[in-house]
Amino acid sequence: MQFTAMILANAEVSPGYWRMRMTAPPEFAAAQPGQFVMVRVNSAIDPLLRRPFGIFDVGIHTPAHTGATPQPCLEMLYRVVGKGTAMLSSLHETDLLDILGPLGKGFDLGVPGEEKLIVGGGVGLAPLYFLARELVKRSPVRLFAGGRTRDDILCITEFERLGVECYVATEDGSLGERGLVTQVLEQRLDALNSRGALFACGPHGMLGAVAAIGAQRNIPCQVSLEGYMACGMGACLGCVTPGRDHAPETPDFRCVCTDGPVFDGLELKWGA
Repeated sequence: MQFTAMILANAEVSPGYWRMRMTAPPEFAAAQPGQFVMVRVNSAIDPLLRRPFGIFDVGIHTPAHTGATPQPCLEMLYRVVGKGTAMLSSLHETDLLDILGPLGKGFDLGVPGEEKLIVGGGVGLAPLYFLARELVKRSPVRLFAGGRTRDDILCITEFERLGVECYVATEDGSLGERGLVTQVLEQRLDALNSRGALFACGPHGMLGAVAAIGAQRNIPCQVSLEGYMACGMGACLGCVTPGRDHAPETPDFRCVCTDGPVFDGLELKWGA
């Protein structure tokens, strides 16, 4: 659905990373972890296209003043990387945004009781909080958060408040273990004798590595992809990605916005 959202809060949570809360219609409560929204940053021609953002959370906002009616709300976690997101970060409380969503295919929550291992890199943590909030109702959950530096490790306290056990790895060693988050993940999987289920969102290289770990250990793995979306509904074909059977003689493409953004790790072609 398309709706006008009023910004309730928009704050920088780490250098270059912002968290925005805005109003949403009651129907938005049906959104699933892993789905996304398309945001029109302003009403001018430039920037022309909407920007896609994962849904960080869906909930109820209770206004501070006495007697006010609680409002449904949604939250986004985003990184300032260009003109559109820079404009988004300049917006303030009560400013309005044109939103299209929820869109796409979300995560399958899997078997209740089975340990869930969530892997996120940088702003890839954006759709994983909503996922973790739903998973902890059914299963033990562990988060593996990775980034280049401590500035890329986002909202860990919020995950811990859910009861999620968190592991952190940074490439420069400024927070948690030094190295790649996939190394910490494999250590945990060794301790579990490769039980559990994997969920991941982050840089493409990290997702390929997590999918390979799942395939090697024969454990289920779902990955959430980012795509250069213009429409969010499969019309423009700007966000296609090669499927597992893709070859020059037999092209096999998946549309990230409609077939995904969440895919089984075995469904996609990774690398050459």
